[in-house]
Amino acid sequence: MAKLKVKLVKSVIGSKDDQIATVKALGLRKINSEVEHNDTPQIRGMIQKVIHLVEVKEM
Repeated sequence: MAKLKVKLVKSVIGSKDDQIATVKALGLRKINSEVEHNDTPQIRGMIQKVIHLVEVKEM
């Protein structure tokens, strides 16, 4: 299964509560933190919700 590397590049300060919760659910804590996830529709949906805060690379 394909992997996605997700990196938090902008602060969540000032974001909506549901967007902050999505970033935390992805496992991102601080700016420049990175996590790897399997490429599933659920993860893609979470990324799409906070696409303005994260950077995504396919592996």
